[in-house]
Amino acid sequence: MKKNLLLLIVFLFGACVLKAQTAAPRFKVLALYENGGHHIEYSKAARIWLDKLAADSNFSIDYIQNTDSIDDKYLTKYQLFIQLDYPPYAWKDKAVIAFQNYITEGRGGWIGFHHATLLGEFDGYPMWDWFSHFMGGIRYKNYIATFAKARVDIEDKQHPVMKGVPASFIVEKEEWYTYDKDPRPNVHVLATVDESTYVPNSDIKMGGDHPVVWTNPNYKARNIYIFMGHSPILFQSKNYRTLFTNAIFWAAGK
Repeated sequence: MKKNLLLLIVFLFGACVLKAQTAAPRFKVLALYENGGHHIEYSKAARIWLDKLAADSNFSIDYIQNTDSIDDKYLTKYQLFIQLDYPPYAWKDKAVIAFQNYITEGRGGWIGFHHATLLGEFDGYPMWDWFSHFMGGIRYKNYIATFAKARVDIEDKQHPVMKGVPASFIVEKEEWYTYDKDPRPNVHVLATVDESTYVPNSDIKMGGDHPVVWTNPNYKARNIYIFMGHSPILFQSKNYRTLFTNAIFWAAGK
């Protein structure tokens, strides 16, 4: 009798383990990142970190390095689109249409990093006007090419993306873009960078109000832009990892 009971316990335990291992992912993520250039080391570090987070949290993630495969049907597979250092130009026409539909119709969530606000005319491509409006009506103006350390201050501490993130934290190395205008009137700002804390100091500034994390509530899709995303050392920061993690689950609606 005891032997049969033991066998039953072992069987049930094995069945539970097998079920857990074969459980469907909670949601599916698509991550688009550049296939070279200055930001590839950030993207490599992001992949390692994302893969572990996906495994630990039971979601799946696919990576692509160009927009060739993106269309409406392709995006239906994903509940979250992460734009890892991929600029808003040189997209295939069908990808442009599909992405706009994805965002405006709220088909899934979106997180954009760093290069996603490289808005203007680059490499012979015109500015993607829709994307500029999505990002608050801005155009890229300049950046700190030699990098600067700075303090990021959280403005909306109650937003779910900021759960567990301190009121301010240090970013050790970043380019800090400036834009032709402040996006604040058109977006909901979650965090700013204090330009007075730049080390070394720089004349390349917005002039006071400098949003670096925001969401645009004028679109159905849950969306969040996080400027910081150039250096792989960002993933050494617990605060950055917390911000990124929160953004994933919030934007995916989880």
